[in-house]
Amino acid sequence: MNLTLYTFSSPPRFYALTGVLVPVFWAIFAVLAAWGLWMGFFVAPTDATQGEVYRVIFIHVPAAWMSMFLYLVMAFWAAIGWAFHARLASMVARAVAPTGAMFTFIALWTGAFWGKPTWGTWWVWDARLTSELILLFLYLGYIALVEAIDDPRRADQAGALLAIVGAVNVPIIYFSVKWWNTLHQGASVSVMAAPKMASTMLTAMLLMSLAFWAYAFAVIFTRARAVVLERERGAGWVNQLAAKGSSR
Repeated sequence: MNLTLYTFSSPPRFYALTGVLVPVFWAIFAVLAAWGLWMGFFVAPTDATQGEVYRVIFIHVPAAWMSMFLYLVMAFWAAIGWAFHARLASMVARAVAPTGAMFTFIALWTGAFWGKPTWGTWWVWDARLTSELILLFLYLGYIALVEAIDDPRRADQAGALLAIVGAVNVPIIYFSVKWWNTLHQGASVSVMAAPKMASTMLTAMLLMSLAFWAYAFAVIFTRARAVVLERERGAGWVNQLAAKGSSR
């Protein structure tokens, strides 16, 4: 934990480390996404009840998982930045937000695409759908708040407060299908029970989930590097990078 906190308190070290990791994660994403889409759309069998339309699950479910997980990651690093005055942790929180919002939008859009043929409507004010929509608003609210305040430290503090308070929505999303009578089906994959799908379906689901993880790391680290350069402009190590770039 000490190493992790030290890494996220040193912008030069973080910048150098992520510069190595970003292309690795892009390569992992490309391989896993191609493999997962092939398994999901060409190998997995047709669902006996929903037919071919169920295949949207291989995009929808991993995106929904990532939308919730990334919000907790954003809230965690925002809280670390607030509590320990770790500037880089706050920068990482800012970098996470747009990717989390994107996955939330994808989860909502693919859910609507899936819901039309199965429920007969694009949208219902279901507990799971409504709480996921609130999650999108929380992401967008965080982004708008930190961008609206000129002072970076005050912006980080205000954003952290919103992110921490909004984290209560994540368990509501996850347990909504258990707490309320909803149209949304229950979990198909759970660590507490055997999977409710064919092995090829489960394999495709897990491959796409890992692909989305790799994508998230690649994009978030790329965005965080840009935020670091912007916030650290004028620092000696940034000037050295600029000098090396101009000399090439």
